Amino acid sequence: MSRNQWQKSSFSSSSDNCVEVRTVDGMVELRESDTGDIIVRTTPPKFAKFVQGIKAGEFDHLTT
Repeated sequence: MSRNQWQKSSFSSSSDNCVEVRTVDGMVELRESDTGDIIVRTTPPKFAKFVQGIKAGEFDHLTT
C-alpha cells in the first residue's frame, strides 16, 4: 500500500460502501468511504490485533 493512499478491500469491488485504510506518519487510519471525513487513527500493532479479532469472528455478534 502506498503511503497516504486509501486502499479498500478487494471484496468491496466497485462499491462505495466500504472501509478504507492507509498509513500516515507510521500510524494506520481507517474510514468509511461514504463518510470520509471521519477517520479513526491507531498504531500498526493495535490494528493488527483488530484484524486478528475480525478473522477470529470476535465481532460477528455485532453484525446480526
